[in-house]
Amino acid sequence: MVKALALRIAAVVVGGVLLHLAFPPRTVWWTAIVAFALLWWALSGVRVRRAALLGAVFGFAFYLTHLMWIQDFLGRDYGPFPWVGLSLVMAGFPALGGALVALAARLPAAPVWGALAFAAQEWLQSRFPLNGFPWGRVAFGQVEGPFLPLAAIGGAPLVSVAVVAAGFCVAAFLQRPRRVVGLVPVVAVVLVLLAVPTPPVDAQDGTRTVAVVQGNAPDIGLGLFDAGRTLRANSLAETSVLIDRVRSGAVPRPDLVVWPESSLSTDGVDPAVDRVVDALGVPFLVGTNYRAGATDTENAVAVWNPGTGVGERYAKQELVPFGERIPLRAVTQYLTPFVALADFTPGTAPAVLPVAGTRMATAICYETAYDHVLRDGVADGGSLLVIPTNNAWYGRGEMTWQHLAMSRLRSVEHGRAAVVAALSGASAVIRPDGSVVAETGLYTADTLVEQVPLRTDLTFATRWGAWFEHGLALAGLLAAAAGFGWRRRRAGVR
Repeated sequence: MVKALALRIAAVVVGGVLLHLAFPPRTVWWTAIVAFALLWWALSGVRVRRAALLGAVFGFAFYLTHLMWIQDFLGRDYGPFPWVGLSLVMAGFPALGGALVALAARLPAAPVWGALAFAAQEWLQSRFPLNGFPWGRVAFGQVEGPFLPLAAIGGAPLVSVAVVAAGFCVAAFLQRPRRVVGLVPVVAVVLVLLAVPTPPVDAQDGTRTVAVVQGNAPDIGLGLFDAGRTLRANSLAETSVLIDRVRSGAVPRPDLVVWPESSLSTDGVDPAVDRVVDALGVPFLVGTNYRAGATDTENAVAVWNPGTGVGERYAKQELVPFGERIPLRAVTQYLTPFVALADFTPGTAPAVLPVAGTRMATAICYETAYDHVLRDGVADGGSLLVIPTNNAWYGRGEMTWQHLAMSRLRSVEHGRAAVVAALSGASAVIRPDGSVVAETGLYTADTLVEQVPLRTDLTFATRWGAWFEHGLALAGLLAAAAGFGWRRRRAGVR
């Protein structure tokens, strides 16, 4: 008994690590299928409590490797406690997923119902506690694989379900290869993937030439608290280089210039920014810590117009817990350096800004992990995704590439090109099919100037994604409930 449990634990540990390996910067998306095949094998035939334990171990192995960038960020000053602590908290969601799978596995077509049951925990993870922490969703590791086009139909939730189902179905068939009926769900998953068309990339409402300015930031971790002047100066300097290149004819004059998140702090008045905006004669989208009043500061994107200065702005709605908003300050002072700062004021308006003759759907950094932010912006007329971000806090770890993968999935989900403006890299221009047109390196000053298509069609995921997500989660919970009832009924018959 002990040896069998040890073998199952070893399998889910390997599975958790393999799930992490599916994420960028690597391109081995298929390791996620192997990961869930191992999880299915480990959960087969076990009771609910043991399934919860195995799910927790699977989740801890995944998050401990996937969130290692937190150690790059806080480890020098705080040790491993924030990294390990968050990994332990997040492991509770796969623990719930394991328990739900054990219940749903009692039904016919168990792998499919089990996949829905496991994916239901991602719905919860995106909402609770403290408005959730949707980092590390299965779908975000699939931007290099064949599951990505499914995002245009059901967004990240459908991609996650499909990947988990693929792994569960393969494992179930290998367990009982003589049952030909076990091939049915495997073949069904393959046929669905083959039937989903490649997302269109053509322009429907013209194009825009966009310049993404990456001014760069020093790689000094928490020292960035005192680097505000440097970040502003770097953005101004790189923009001056762009102006010289435009005047020399080396690059075309852009229709829009995008500065990253946290490029400067302002109350809307900055003569130096006015000068560079007027010199190019085109509007800028500037990521700024915007002082909106005596006590209110927003993490915002502001439209900066030639001649008139600051216009409309979008304030970040989904603030980073323990970073931009601090709950339970008496406790969290031991876990985060941001406790000495006042909370940012969250925005309430849809994530869309009118600029350069069109509407831009805008999400700021961490918001890309949430389904509703860009979905609302695109539904409100956004024809291009603009994603300013500041990854400079997290060093050269994998956080930057994990975040870029989210932006790529969002491009497919909404059928929009995207520009990612990162303070220290990697900035990128992304086609509506999720492919990367141009990309910068880390911790270097650089500018991308690219022509991007504007699209107006709304994908199924944009129109119905919220209902689709709720429906998938509800189906998983109902499957688990039905499995519980199925066992009780069979026990009564016996």
